Amino acid sequence: MTAASLDHAIAEPRLKNFPVSFFSIVMGLAGLTLATQRLQHTVGGNPLVPLTLLGLTILAFIIIAVLYAVKAARYPQAVAWEWNHPVRISFFPAISISLILIGTAMAKAAPGSMAVTIWAVGTGLHLIGTLAVVSAWIGHRSFEAIHINPAWFIPAVGNILVPVAGVGFGFAEVSWFFFSVGLLFWLVLLTLVFNRLIFHNPLPAKLVPTLVILIAPPAVGFIAYFQFHGVIDPFSRVLYNASILFFLIIAAQLPRLGRLPYALSWWAYSFPVAAFTIATLLYADMTRSAFHRGAGVALYGLLICVIALLVAKTVQAMRHGEICVHEG
Repeated sequence: MTAASLDHAIAEPRLKNFPVSFFSIVMGLAGLTLATQRLQHTVGGNPLVPLTLLGLTILAFIIIAVLYAVKAARYPQAVAWEWNHPVRISFFPAISISLILIGTAMAKAAPGSMAVTIWAVGTGLHLIGTLAVVSAWIGHRSFEAIHINPAWFIPAVGNILVPVAGVGFGFAEVSWFFFSVGLLFWLVLLTLVFNRLIFHNPLPAKLVPTLVILIAPPAVGFIAYFQFHGVIDPFSRVLYNASILFFLIIAAQLPRLGRLPYALSWWAYSFPVAAFTIATLLYADMTRSAFHRGAGVALYGLLICVIALLVAKTVQAMRHGEICVHEG
């Protein structure tokens, strides 16, 4: 066997097993970009930094999207298997969420029709994705309580994200629709997830990192709700303080999280931490709270450490062939 044929024999199975959850990397990078933009709004900084991060986020999205498109063309049965998987199905909306986040970041960095177009495409795809996933949940497939996990929040989080840029783009009614849908599904899924966590067997090790996703819905909800009114009112305080509660709950789980072996699901750490960072900095700006400003800066430092760790661990895992392997 020649070197070229050997490389092909190794690469093809990797491509076939390339998971849709890779788009969570884009969500994490986009979250870092938006958090950097918010930090610079609060304390100042070099505007080239968020622009560079935005460029890296777009590049990551293009690479991952192309690879997954090739996988879909060559191995449609593998994509169908992921769609029918009780966990992986929730990561398909991460594709549209990535577009929404990129459009949102572009709107802050370089407002224009391109940002609106990307946001609109992501929003439309997310509505389709939400309907498809919910239809799968309540359709002919039999899901059990043990299949429920925090990754099921991903479709809901995407809906709540729409107003973050949508209100500024002039789509107030559309933004209210998606915010309402996201809030409704967050409350329903929160009940189901806690029922599963409390009354059933513990989450498998690979899914334990998804617990961090609990932080995202109230944090994003706070940011989105603020866009409608531009003030901190009682309901926005409820949302922000709910995100603090979930952050503290996850902080209490750090010893358990620290013992886990690396898996791609670790990228679930990134976007929720970014969302909570942005929410804290926004809250600090609106309330002029020095404490929250300091907390926001500290959270940004934590986010940088999390992203750096994830990148290093992911590169190491790719070198050792521990990613894109078959799972039964």
